[in-house]
Amino acid sequence: MELAGTLILPLVSFLIAFFSSPAGVSGAFLLLPFQVSVLNFTSPSVSSTNFVYNLIAIPSGVYRYAREDRIVWPLVFTIILGTFSGVFVGAYLRVTYFFDPKIFKLFVGSVLLYLGLKVLHSVVSPDLKSKELEKKFKERVDAIKREQMKRLVAGLPKEAVVKTRKVDLKKIEYDFWGETFSFQPLLVFLVTFSVGILSGIYGIGGGTVIAPILSTYFKLPVYTIAGATLLGSFLTSAFGILSYYLTGYPPDWRIGLAFGFGGIFGMYFGARFQKYMPLKAVKVVLSAIVLGVAVNYILQFFGITTP
Repeated sequence: MELAGTLILPLVSFLIAFFSSPAGVSGAFLLLPFQVSVLNFTSPSVSSTNFVYNLIAIPSGVYRYAREDRIVWPLVFTIILGTFSGVFVGAYLRVTYFFDPKIFKLFVGSVLLYLGLKVLHSVVSPDLKSKELEKKFKERVDAIKREQMKRLVAGLPKEAVVKTRKVDLKKIEYDFWGETFSFQPLLVFLVTFSVGILSGIYGIGGGTVIAPILSTYFKLPVYTIAGATLLGSFLTSAFGILSYYLTGYPPDWRIGLAFGFGGIFGMYFGARFQKYMPLKAVKVVLSAIVLGVAVNYILQFFGITTP
């Protein structure tokens, strides 16, 4: 790859990370189509290279969420257990059944189609409880802007941090901003195990799939799951890289490091300015991009080219 081409990679990953991290995803699901379509990188190593991006970019975003006490730690551990178990299976399937670039593109397009529709659905039919929390955040940020000359400071009320109430195998409960939320860890484990298999094939940490499921089906607010899904994606990616080394398809570290460098800053500022961003607008833009790529890949599989 030429130097000029390498230099553009951090800019691409910065933009993707900046607009993806507020929704609790790293953006790796969009980097893979970029590598396949623009860089013509189609071997199984493209999936492991995507994991490198997660490994480098995610910590900065997690740091912001942890600093503001907005990480549900029992949820993090549940996600890790599930995705760790499934990612190696996915890596094996990638180098065997999904080795053909044409079949892999169909798989990627199908995954993106699902994700795009899920994100779009969350915009059209938002959960009322999460919508009310988003309204609270907006009102608080507007007040801080007026009081602190438009500078966002860590002056959030004490209710705006995660406080764990109960942890056992049947139910985990936590409080956030005067509301109580709960989920069944065994059910989340089964979901994340399935996602781990998908992640191993695609080359993503899993947060892209897990975040919409947690917000849509488990009714957990995005303000509390973003940090957990990002941290889960980070640790899953580390194990994913190991899995691809064992299967003989290590990552392209030059591409992965270039993406990761831009992702560090995009992830950090995306997490930092999450409270400034209208999540509805972020989700609409993301869903439009994801659906566009998905339709293009699916049409290619059937021999239909798009302009």
